[in-house]
Amino acid sequence: MEKKILMLDTNIVVDYLRQNPTVVSFIEDYGKQNFALSPIVIMEIYQGVFDKKDLDRTRKRLKGFATLTLDQEIVSLALSLQLEYVLSHRIGIPDSIIAATALVFNLELRTFNMKDFRFIPTLKVSNSLE
Repeated sequence: MEKKILMLDTNIVVDYLRQNPTVVSFIEDYGKQNFALSPIVIMEIYQGVFDKKDLDRTRKRLKGFATLTLDQEIVSLALSLQLEYVLSHRIGIPDSIIAATALVFNLELRTFNMKDFRFIPTLKVSNSLE
């Protein structure tokens, strides 16, 4: 049976890069090729590197994940999410784009920060590592 593609939020990728055994096991068992990343997640990851050696190591570890594209549909939806939830839930720009990307590609988002996304009724989101 073919596995469904899951989208990962930044916090899970950070734990993977930090070699959190639970996250590493989840990603390796499920198959790196079955996970997709928003360009925003990748940019957030690169923002946290310390030096060239760390950047090179990070780029190597990110190889194998699918990278999704951003297009006008995602940008428009992200703006709508921002307008809808900025006052009630203080949704940030990266989270708006991540959620919009998951919605447009119809992917379930895995995150450890459910509070950042659970209020979006049409978004499939989970903190499960199964």
